[in-house]
This record gives sequence, C-alpha cells and structure tokens, in this order.
Amino acid sequence: MKNLLATLVATFALTFSTTTYAQSDAKVVTLEQTEGAFTQKSLTLEPGTYVFKVANKGVNHDLGFVLTPKGKSDEAHHIKEAYVTELIKEGTSSTSKVVTLEKGEYEYFCPLNPTPKYTLVVK
Repeated sequence: MKNLLATLVATFALTFSTTTYAQSDAKVVTLEQTEGAFTQKSLTLEPGTYVFKVANKGVNHDLGFVLTPKGKSDEAHHIKEAYVTELIKEGTSSTSKVVTLEKGEYEYFCPLNPTPKYTLVVK
C-alpha cells in the first residue's frame, strides 16, 4: 500500500510539473551577471514568450533583473513579469515569470549591481 501511494504521489508530481511546463511554451533566456556587467551585451529574439534565468557569477551581494521598453527605464515602465522571483545571491540563479515580448526594442539591466543598460531587440 505504501509503494502504491508513493507511486501515485510521484506520478502526480511528474504530471503536474510536465503540464505546467507544456502549457507555457516559454523559451528560457539565460543571462549571467558579473561585477557591474552582464556577460551578454545584447540579445536578439523572436516575438514570443520567454522566461529569464539570471545567474550571479561572483558578485558578493544580491542582484536583480529589470526589463523595460527602450528609453523608458523608470520604474513605472518596468515589465514586472520579468523581475526575478527572488533576489540572486552569489553563486545562484533565479528566474522571472513568463514574459510575452512583441516586436520592438527593450533594455535590460540590474539596478542593484548596477550595470549599464543593454539592448534586447525583438524582430
């Protein structure tokens, strides 16, 4: 009986995680931050849905991630779904929620590092 229960729980967990992923056809964009900079200086993507996975590579304080339409970097224009779900500690990474990007130009940066503003173009 215990084996049957364990199998059912494992199957449910696998089905739930697979279903959640399948419903969100989001592509993962992986970025790395070092002291004062992103290692990826620009990005070109197709219109669609994305999840941003941002890693802290050797910065000894917490980091974040901001995505905005180009030229509109004030907080009122931040794409809130692109915020990482938790601050990124040294040696770890964090992901955003699913973000839908349409054709246009965007900027990404970290206000906590702080980094320059980098260009993300959706063609």
